[in-house]
Amino acid sequence: MKRNLRSLLLSLRELLLSAGPLVVLVVGAVVLAFWWLNPNPPKRVVLATGPEQSAYAAFGQRYAKALAHNGIELVLLPSEGSLHNLELLRSGQADLGFVQGGSAPLTDDDQDNLTSLGSLFVEPLWVFYRVPAAQRQTGQALHKQVSGVGLLKGLRVDVGVPGTGVPQLFSSILDANRLPDGYLSLSKKDQTSATVAFLQGELDALVFASAPESPMVQMLLQTPGVALLDFAQSEAYARRLGYLKPVELPQGVVDLARNVPARNVRLIATTTSLVARADTHPAVLQLMAQTAVGLHGTASWFSQAREFPSLAHAELPLAAESVRALSGGSSFLQRHVPFWLANLVDRMWLAMGLILALALPLSRIVPPLYTMRIRSRVYRWYAQLRDIEERAAGARPDAGATLGEARTPLLAELDALEVKASGMVVPLAYNDELYALRSHIQLVRKKLMLLK
Repeated sequence: MKRNLRSLLLSLRELLLSAGPLVVLVVGAVVLAFWWLNPNPPKRVVLATGPEQSAYAAFGQRYAKALAHNGIELVLLPSEGSLHNLELLRSGQADLGFVQGGSAPLTDDDQDNLTSLGSLFVEPLWVFYRVPAAQRQTGQALHKQVSGVGLLKGLRVDVGVPGTGVPQLFSSILDANRLPDGYLSLSKKDQTSATVAFLQGELDALVFASAPESPMVQMLLQTPGVALLDFAQSEAYARRLGYLKPVELPQGVVDLARNVPARNVRLIATTTSLVARADTHPAVLQLMAQTAVGLHGTASWFSQAREFPSLAHAELPLAAESVRALSGGSSFLQRHVPFWLANLVDRMWLAMGLILALALPLSRIVPPLYTMRIRSRVYRWYAQLRDIEERAAGARPDAGATLGEARTPLLAELDALEVKASGMVVPLAYNDELYALRSHIQLVRKKLMLLK
């Protein structure tokens, strides 16, 4: 039993030594591929959102909750808005961010260093005004709805801080209407301060761009004495400014029971995209794009079900991971195994295929090498056996010695060699090699004994 165990251990050792170089090569190739492909996403990424109580902030919370289920911490970085998010992305302070179309001119560096995950939703340009102030200024009857920015002449209007991108957008609208500087009394406050001033009567109109999910939008749409500016020329704006599109707020969509709004309101809107730095880990891009499908794919006030996320209206190169996620949905593995495992397989399968294609032909040398190592344990004694045989053939007794005395040392060497052969352990499959050695030892001993 002990001898069988030694034979088994010997077989395992020789097998490991024979396959060792191949194993080291394969493991080294896998480690190199793992390092090169970097399949595991980082545990922490930063998303630039927007001001407090904005739609960006609300969506950021939902993205963070979704990514937390997959072991990734999404750090939400508050900002002034779209333009500020773009600056945070450019500086590397954020990995991802919400960016409005047309909020800022994009440079060649942006085309190289940033990538888009697609359009998520439309952000109408909301122009809320205090009805009494607008009616006094325009002279229209109180039951009439103010239409067009030109009718806001002389009103105190806040367009938000520059970081939101709204001042530039609103300036483009004023320029398109050929309205001179000073036509409106403009201020640039943060959204919270501007809203408080507006509700207290210190401002006559409030301008900002946001998704309808914004708590601020929901509140202002239902505030008594506050109305929403109607862009009667919304189609013309979209034709003149390519990053805008006409949308309509249907009558009663805010509150059917109270019929808010009381009539259809024509608006102009930009599309908001989820933008990432080009060096953001592909797995993060894929997970964010898949999350976007769940968050933005339902019907809303301005879009039908599955209209968003969309690959249209992209001002930056689209990320390949986003194209796959939005076009093909989740893969089979992602639907049935944890995300980290599905991502690992997805990122490593091609490299593993190449490694196996290299390893399989090389593995054919392992059995011959194993056989050679086992047989070498037996064959190495044949050199000593042949040396004894050659010395026996030329043995001559010294003066005063007999032939028996001359061959005694040779017989002793044969006895020692036979003892070593008897104690040698080889796998059972190779015992014939060991028995052949012992038989050849006996053959040489016979030849030695027959010497005269």
